[in-house]
Amino acid sequence: MAENRASRCTEGVPCWVDAQLPDLEAGKRFYGELFGWTFEEWYGGSALALKGGEPVAALAHKADGRMPTVWTVYFATPDAGTLARRIREAGGQVVAVPMPFGGLGTVALVADPDGAVFGLWEPGGHPGFGVRDEPGTFAWAQLYARDTAAANAFYGGLFHDALFGPEAAPDFGRAPVTDVFPAEMPPHFLVHFLVEDCGAALAEVNRLGGRVQAGPFPASYGTVGVVSDDQGASFAVLER
Repeated sequence: MAENRASRCTEGVPCWVDAQLPDLEAGKRFYGELFGWTFEEWYGGSALALKGGEPVAALAHKADGRMPTVWTVYFATPDAGTLARRIREAGGQVVAVPMPFGGLGTVALVADPDGAVFGLWEPGGHPGFGVRDEPGTFAWAQLYARDTAAANAFYGGLFHDALFGPEAAPDFGRAPVTDVFPAEMPPHFLVHFLVEDCGAALAEVNRLGGRVQAGPFPASYGTVGVVSDDQGASFAVLER
């Protein structure tokens, strides 16, 4: 696995992303063409996405049609159980309690007090991203919140070292929902993948049957386009 900040397991560093999709094969075609990913079978019948032979994401089949078709960002933690308790004590919710994930690590789903869902990953055999911050790989997670001051307080309390410590290199930002989305959009995390040309990436999303929701527009961290794939999972492409 590439030795860079991608494999750091500092608590609060985004270390993994996955998508829950109704049609796994269609997802492999879409993201394979868009980002140049290749795939191999992974735990539980999911597909491990590789870029240059390094793990960058996972695609999983959404067995329950009532569940959303979404991308989820996971934050590293040395102890998912302890962090889940801290999240509950800080006013958040535990959506799915920490569970072993086939010897690869321990996974949990949680939500902040505003209702934005994110994952926790306690690494085992799988530390997380093999490569990131390169075209076709994870680059940023943006939280769109109702109350950014409250979000800053919540995540600052949970992930102080990752956000504000001496070696901090924050990997996610906070912004009001209404900066990009209609006011009725619920708070959520938006996973960003790096691309060389945002406009070209948006055209490719359209060609592949996806939809452009917003952009391209300038942000403090680059030029962003918000899109959804051909099954409705939203994500963003980021040009720096």
